[in-house]
Amino acid sequence: MTIWQCVRIALSSLVVNKLRASLTMLGVIIGVTSVIVLVSVGHGLEKYISDQFSSFGANLLYVMTVRPGENAFSSQNMPGYTPTSREALGLSNADAEALLAAPDVVGVAPGIERPVLIVYSGEDKNSYLLATTPEAEDILNWHPLMGRFINEEDVLSEARVVVLGQAVAEYVFPPDVYPIDETVRINDVPFRVVGILEDKGGLFGIDYDDYMIIPVTTGQSRLFDMHRRDGEPEVDMIQVMVSSQEATAAAAQQVTEILRERHNIRFRNQEDFQVVTQDEFLSAFNQITSAITVFLGLIAGISLLVGGIGIMNIMLVSVTERTREIGLRKAVGAKKRDILVQFLVEALVLAIGGGLVGIGLGTAGAAVVSSQMEDFRTVVTLDAVLMATLVSVSVGVFFGIYPAWRAAQLHPIDALRYE
Repeated sequence: MTIWQCVRIALSSLVVNKLRASLTMLGVIIGVTSVIVLVSVGHGLEKYISDQFSSFGANLLYVMTVRPGENAFSSQNMPGYTPTSREALGLSNADAEALLAAPDVVGVAPGIERPVLIVYSGEDKNSYLLATTPEAEDILNWHPLMGRFINEEDVLSEARVVVLGQAVAEYVFPPDVYPIDETVRINDVPFRVVGILEDKGGLFGIDYDDYMIIPVTTGQSRLFDMHRRDGEPEVDMIQVMVSSQEATAAAAQQVTEILRERHNIRFRNQEDFQVVTQDEFLSAFNQITSAITVFLGLIAGISLLVGGIGIMNIMLVSVTERTREIGLRKAVGAKKRDILVQFLVEALVLAIGGGLVGIGLGTAGAAVVSSQMEDFRTVVTLDAVLMATLVSVSVGVFFGIYPAWRAAQLHPIDALRYE
């Protein structure tokens, strides 16, 4: 008996019992649909995180001060980390300027980031302040919607000017007030509003529309006492733009060498700063999202297991119902292999049919999820579809092999006598 004949017989048998076949396939349909939807959500989350990082500046390095006993991520247990044996010097404006000498560095923006209170005409709001330089506009992709960004003159004169994020401006200013040139108080210090930033959105629970930008020198002298022990103005971090994605690793090494020399750090002594690439941030989050994707896929796989058990159950019932038919086939010359292949093909038809329907429903379900979520798109990948197809075929083979084997082992005389 050929495979095609087996398939034709299997389809004929399933058509006779349409409702039972449909209910049997339902478990596989639900399982495959769940796998595709959940895996597509996981891949969509990875793409969303990658896009969010790109929107906040491309090809970036982050240089942060490391205090003794901690690192830039405030963890004392990072592999390979050894605390410094001396007090951290801290980063300065001069350190940032020195980094421009690195061949692969095209821009730097030193910064101080602090929570602050902004007040206007009795309205107050807790917000976040970034004291930085004009280069941050291009490095961080923070551009003004109205007015202007801080400029070099503001930095040199320690001007009390501020650029507000949209969320801050909408909260403190009434709708009928044009915010440019209005005066607000930040930590009880008056500042003149010179610009409103474009809508920036958020990342990992941080709302960047809730930020304000002031000149770094203003933050160091007028809001915070930010000076190192050697008298140099201090900053929390330096954001570094690299010439290209491919040059990131080389730029990180160049930055490290320059700062070690400036901070007089001897060979084998631990740095009092840490250089973190954007790729390292992204890689860490991608590891998390990949684990989530696998976890979601395994949860959905439970549905396929249930569907497979349903196939085995119905095939065992089918073997019992068709015992006399099996006996008759064997009596006229059918071999064990023919019976085994026939019932195995029936199980495969159920599994593959359910898998194909599940692929269609899963793709449609992923599209529905995308339509219901702003700025988030699920990603149905070919590997997810192939995996769902392969799993459905495997389910058919695995759970169909025992009923098929049992049917093949029936003795023709006993089968013909079966009532």
